[in-house]
Amino acid sequence: MSLVLIQLLNGLQSGLLIFLAASGLTLVFGILGVINLSHGSFYMLGAYLALTFTGIFGDVFLALALGIPLAFLGGFLIEFLFIRHLYNRDHLQQVLLTFALILVFNEFQQVVWGSYPHSIPAPSYLADSVRLTEGLSYPVYRLALMAICLALALSMVLVIQKTRVGRLIRAAESNREMVEALGFDSRMIFRLVFAAGTALAATAGMLAAPIESAYPGVGDRVLIVSFVIVVIGGIGSIRGAFVGSLLIGLADAFGKVFIPQFSSIIIYALMALVLVVRPTGLFGRA
Repeated sequence: MSLVLIQLLNGLQSGLLIFLAASGLTLVFGILGVINLSHGSFYMLGAYLALTFTGIFGDVFLALALGIPLAFLGGFLIEFLFIRHLYNRDHLQQVLLTFALILVFNEFQQVVWGSYPHSIPAPSYLADSVRLTEGLSYPVYRLALMAICLALALSMVLVIQKTRVGRLIRAAESNREMVEALGFDSRMIFRLVFAAGTALAATAGMLAAPIESAYPGVGDRVLIVSFVIVVIGGIGSIRGAFVGSLLIGLADAFGKVFIPQFSSIIIYALMALVLVVRPTGLFGRA
């Protein structure tokens, strides 16, 4: 029973964390129509920003306060310099350019931080464990991480569904020309959406840094899993990304314990099953 409970918590924590990265990708892919292979690089850069700013301020949450605006600004500039030229081009050109960005970011990481893994400490006030049962304790930082991810997920849904900005984003997705005719700058809307997507990926990387450490290529698996989640949940669906992330997190956590010999293919088998039943994803539109 203790093993099931601990894997349940691990699966929820992993799923909620990957949701931040996957939701950023589903915004960019679903609304802008851009296949952004460099999305995982922002997760990696977020982990290294956490390393740098935690070393300066001594607290990963203070690092978040500075790292998130920097990631947003970086995404804003990347969109202005590169991504905006891809909106009316085919997917092959999108793949080639964003793959080139991966190479640039990887080289930048090697030059600035080197090729060795770095550990990032959790805040001292969250370093303890809380007792869940007589023989089971769970790290407080992981519980705090789950609470933060849930709060960010709820905030994202409220912004997209209940605010004027969210209505403009959804309108620009479905009819860009009409948004322009009403006097709004759809290019700026797309730029802000891309910047928000990169900031979400970097936030996930910063929050995960005390658990996973910072090392070259840390965002590679996140990119692959994020695309899997986008496919499972449905392109452009935040709700689908949330449900898909939890499914992937739980399947991966339980698979590593109960069927370790097949754990590496479970998430892909789950994606294949969803595509057979629902080709547009769980909450995708035809």
